[in-house]
Amino acid sequence: MPNSRFRYLEDIATADAAFEAYGSTMEELFENAALAMFNVMAPLELIGNESVRDITVSADSQEDLLHNWLAELVYLKDVHGELYAQFKVKIDSVDVLRLAAEIRGDTIDSVREHTHTDVKAVTYHRLAIERRDGGLVATVVLDL
Repeated sequence: MPNSRFRYLEDIATADAAFEAYGSTMEELFENAALAMFNVMAPLELIGNESVRDITVSADSQEDLLHNWLAELVYLKDVHGELYAQFKVKIDSVDVLRLAAEIRGDTIDSVREHTHTDVKAVTYHRLAIERRDGGLVATVVLDL
């Protein structure tokens, strides 16, 4: 498995962005998937941490939880005009899978001149979580 947190996949979808995120735990995998998604929009190192939000999402499967997590982040981006670059995720499962996270970011305006593109939605196309090389790998396609 690569030592990086994520890598972008070429030739998956021409009008979209696709990536693989990596993690040794499910929490780390979800954090790195969020980092990969926001890095599509702007350089992560330029996104501040002035805004702090707590969010919770749930689902019946790991793939649905990943989709709901990233979709909620896109929703918050659109509603609050913010980009996020710091994520502390906790996942538990009692009756359903539940993710609780603290996210940190800053306004889109604070990095406007450095933004690349906008993510409109998280798709289910090729969405997968699998064990590979002793770790976890998530494949995600974003609608730009």
